[in-house]
Amino acid sequence: MPRHLAQSLAAVLFLLPCRTPAHDIPNDVTVQAFVKPQSDHLYLLVRVPLKAMRDINFPERGLGYLDLNRTAPMLPGVATLWISDFIEVNEGHSALPKPQVIAAKVSLPSDRAFESYEAALAHVTGPPLSNDTTVSWDQTMLDVLFDYPIQSERSRFSIHPELARLGLSVITVLRFLPPGGAVRAFEFTGDPGLVRLDPRWHQAALRFVDLGFLHILDGTDHLLFLLCLVIPFRRLAALIPVITAFTIAHSITLIASAYNFAPSFLWFPPLIEMLIAISIVYMAVENIVGGSTLQRRWMMAFGFGLVHGFGFSFALRQSLQFAGSHMLTSLLAFNVGVELGQLLVLVMLIPVLQSLFRRAVPERTGTIILSALVAHTGWHWMLDRDTILRQYRFERPTLDAAFLASALRWLMLFVILAGLVWLLEQTFGYWAKRTEGQGWRVFARMLGFGGGKVSSGEQ
Repeated sequence: MPRHLAQSLAAVLFLLPCRTPAHDIPNDVTVQAFVKPQSDHLYLLVRVPLKAMRDINFPERGLGYLDLNRTAPMLPGVATLWISDFIEVNEGHSALPKPQVIAAKVSLPSDRAFESYEAALAHVTGPPLSNDTTVSWDQTMLDVLFDYPIQSERSRFSIHPELARLGLSVITVLRFLPPGGAVRAFEFTGDPGLVRLDPRWHQAALRFVDLGFLHILDGTDHLLFLLCLVIPFRRLAALIPVITAFTIAHSITLIASAYNFAPSFLWFPPLIEMLIAISIVYMAVENIVGGSTLQRRWMMAFGFGLVHGFGFSFALRQSLQFAGSHMLTSLLAFNVGVELGQLLVLVMLIPVLQSLFRRAVPERTGTIILSALVAHTGWHWMLDRDTILRQYRFERPTLDAAFLASALRWLMLFVILAGLVWLLEQTFGYWAKRTEGQGWRVFARMLGFGGGKVSSGEQ
């Protein structure tokens, strides 16, 4: 039998499931990867724990130590079976063919070569570990260099790493090195779907519109706050100033937070979460007490919208890595998605509330009951979040140049907000005058949400 055929047969036998019990699925797996297009090649450098390569009978020697010499011929097949077969790389709209394994080797967990692409490349293509190294198979790393043929290094690339199967919790840290550009870092848990490494503006916008739409539908606290806004003003025309003020406010703080204008203290996120709960309780209690005017309602929506914007930013922080170089476009697109979600909720809520108050319970009674239920929920959230907030220690900031610069930025922001509130007040005042009387009622009926007498909130 030829020598190369015997080696291939041995490798296949090693890759077949063994009769011994399968290895346990590891709890936590971290995958490190570099993607670098260069000329007509795209190089993918990957490091994964060898223990994530399950159902493989790695040869041992002595007292259970990994036999590195006998393991080496198996590594390209193992890397293909467990890694590249579950990574899809696209150039433009076309999927790249399966890659060639240029190099594969076993490394120690203490090795720090993957801190940079150059060091990782030199390490993977360098000499292997000595067979005298005494280490167990489940205490090592597998480093692999894959080579994909491409048309041009300037193409737009995307990747879909389906590596969640490697463990119960898989974190992938991926760094993309475009030609002549800055390194773009990604970090995601599980299966992130298709990741565009250098998205165009419309691709980033579509992704973030979808994120914003789904976020508002999944955000129970934001939906309850929206419900509190809708209950007293159940006509779309009357809600335009309120929803507009809320939208403008949360857009301001969302963008400010994305550009690192928000405080970086550890207690700031739990503080915002508690303030969101307080906003729900406050608006619900105001509905119960009654007497809220349209002007007061839009101003409260604007004030609490600033708080909710920070809440949106916390949820969006992990996803901003997918914006590429289109940060502002992605933020605006996220807001568009949020507004589309809010519009859907309004279109569903207003007819339901109108029907409820017309046929089931009197308007005042129904307002009190619904608001009381919302206030009860918000109250418990507020207490729970206050308990979390108390676990953090508040310290006085140091009066240095950095603090003064930050204070100056916040002062400028408050001045801008004051001017914006004045502008909104003038605009909504003009809107109210133009829509007074019969014209307002006709417009509301044209939208399909009118009928009957106009509530006091519309006046």
